Amino acid sequence: MSETPDTGTTKPRGLGRYALALLPLIVFGGIAATAAKMLYDQDFHGKNIAEIPSALIGTKAPALNLPPLDGANLPALTDAAIKGKLTLVNVFASWCIPCRDEHPILKELAKDPRLNIVAINYKDKSDNALRFLGELGNPYQAIGIDPNGKAAIDWGVYGIPESYLVGPDGTILYKRVGPFDDISLKEGLFPAMEKALGKPVS
Repeated sequence: MSETPDTGTTKPRGLGRYALALLPLIVFGGIAATAAKMLYDQDFHGKNIAEIPSALIGTKAPALNLPPLDGANLPALTDAAIKGKLTLVNVFASWCIPCRDEHPILKELAKDPRLNIVAINYKDKSDNALRFLGELGNPYQAIGIDPNGKAAIDWGVYGIPESYLVGPDGTILYKRVGPFDDISLKEGLFPAMEKALGKPVS
């Protein structure tokens, strides 16, 4: 019985199959590295990621007609609660850790009589929301509950906390995704407020 001569093709064919099997891993690694670099290059302290452009900016704010947070002794969040006022609409929940981190900043902002701060309480339990406000303080002039997230969808919410600056005429002027910090205040919210008020904000 004759033997097939060794032409040297077996080994390369095996290596080819091995390389082909590794190809998806190589492609995935390349994509992951590119994504990591993009994230690394972003400024997480107030510019790129957090201030995602919104199709709603420059348009009228979606209608508000949310029930009040029972026990908070505050009005419901309706159109009347923001009409004719420069308003920051803040989306928060008691289970949201970044919301807790942001809360002291909202309390400071609430000291400015030119700014009306209201809240959409997103997919939360009322008892937990009340406990959150009781522990950290209440910067809001009105709170509306959004147990099923419908209002958040209307407002184009990406994730919480999230805030929208709405002009006295009801136009959305600015959007912030994620918690406020010193940089996002100085480079985002304050300039938008100054433009709306025609006065410096600090």
